Amino acid sequence: MTTYVYETIPEKKGEEAKYFEIQQSMKDKPLDKHPETGEPIRRVILGGYGLMKKDDGGGGDACGPSCGCHG
Repeated sequence: MTTYVYETIPEKKGEEAKYFEIQQSMKDKPLDKHPETGEPIRRVILGGYGLMKKDDGGGGDACGPSCGCHG
């Protein structure tokens, strides 16, 4: 199961979004209502981890020159 971050969608001007986490399968559709309160919500897209590896053979690096692994 993957943990996703969701936020409430403020319905009134000046109202702040509330953030929370929900565990779901990657196959599940994103929720659009809070499972307990019924408030409208949306999934928050966060930065993730990417796989980067150096090439061991003469084919060049799998990452670019500005990635920080050169030098």
